[in-house]
Amino acid sequence: MKKDEEVMEFSPRDEDIRILPDVNVLKIGGQSIMDRGRAAVYPLLDEIIKNKDKHRMIIGVGGGTRSRHAYSIAMDLDMPTGVIAKLGSSISRQNARMLHMLLSRYGGVFIPKENFDIITLYINTGCIPIVCGMPPYEYWERPSSEGRIPECRTDVGVFLIAEFLGARSMIFIKDEDGLYTDDPKKDPSAKLITEISVSELERLNLKDLIIERKVLELMKKAKHMRKVQIINGLKRGTLTAALKGEKAGTVIYV
Repeated sequence: MKKDEEVMEFSPRDEDIRILPDVNVLKIGGQSIMDRGRAAVYPLLDEIIKNKDKHRMIIGVGGGTRSRHAYSIAMDLDMPTGVIAKLGSSISRQNARMLHMLLSRYGGVFIPKENFDIITLYINTGCIPIVCGMPPYEYWERPSSEGRIPECRTDVGVFLIAEFLGARSMIFIKDEDGLYTDDPKKDPSAKLITEISVSELERLNLKDLIIERKVLELMKKAKHMRKVQIINGLKRGTLTAALKGEKAGTVIYV
């Protein structure tokens, strides 16, 4: 027991290695981007292609409306959280494979979770790795604090990739200019928040958040990803500005 305590005491003092400190991790929203089809996806991919030689990137993808539909049916059938997570993962994987096909001639490559350990090989050969955004918990997803919808969905999965790799940035690509005080699609008076801390955001207790609330909880424990950025992928040039480290969208920090 004493040996375990010594290891635990030593661990916080040990500095983690940043595996890919110059890589930008992008999360492309399933509902906000992929579900809109060619009109939204093609211009965004054009911008990614133009930046690939200047900025190294890993792309994670959400499931979108089809995941929500699967969740709805599974809940109606009284499926447990682990089964629902498994279903959501399959939809995100389909979207990742579609992006793989569209980006193949530019170095896009789908990385199955079993091959995640060689993602650095693909990065160093100039490829654009594309991954399923859902974390690989699937049947072993922990029960949610409320209901049966998995708390760890694709925003969480891609954030954890960025944290594990010690990436340069974590950029969430959505269909809004960033985080608002309310859903701007429903409330035209909602105000854009350009920069806010996790603690301030939690105090606001907004009823609508553009990213999964679990991400905020994980940011407080993170060693590398102490800041995330949310941008509008429907506006040309916004991703380029974010990759350059310029002000764009919303920055949430710890």
